[in-house]
Amino acid sequence: MSRLILALCLVLPGAAAEGEQPGRFDYYVMALSWSPNWCAAEGQGAQQCGQGLDWVLHGLWPQNERGWPSYCAGPQSPPSRAQTRAMADIMGTAGSAFYQWKKHGTCAGLSAADYFDAAREGYDSVTRPAIFRQLPREMELAASVVEEAWLEANPDLEADGLTVTCKAGAIQEVRICLTKELEPRRCGADVIRDCTLSDAVMQPVE
Repeated sequence: MSRLILALCLVLPGAAAEGEQPGRFDYYVMALSWSPNWCAAEGQGAQQCGQGLDWVLHGLWPQNERGWPSYCAGPQSPPSRAQTRAMADIMGTAGSAFYQWKKHGTCAGLSAADYFDAAREGYDSVTRPAIFRQLPREMELAASVVEEAWLEANPDLEADGLTVTCKAGAIQEVRICLTKELEPRRCGADVIRDCTLSDAVMQPVE
């Protein structure tokens, strides 16, 4: 490997690698999306909108210390329609659950049933701050305030194990790093990229 290529590998952010062997990853990133903002961006007619959802489970993503696997090749059977429908209460739609399985769940080294069980266990292991459900209208908040609220509601989490992301001037997600046993842990360097906005938009729960 040339010195230039080696140098680039050391400094560039990690990227996805497709088709890797299932089960070969270091930890999970659990991404929780603020549904009202997603609906505002995508259109209120989307299936998950108008259901009173707040933080929905975007996904439970196998992650490496640098980079992440996706679309892994393995012997696992895809989830049934009943399995994906059963995840809609926390993932918004059955379609979202199926997509997350296809892109990320196949890399976990678990059956579809066990992967969805792990995703639900991770989701249930954290407390979603109630204050955000009480927003009376569209608000502008510092992303750091959102992080502080999550840390206050979840004393087991630490600042370097959680990150808040923004998109188009709005709060997008809270991402929490978990071990393979679903215990809180420090995020890798390419995951800790906190949003720095002081006026990030948060839409109220529909």
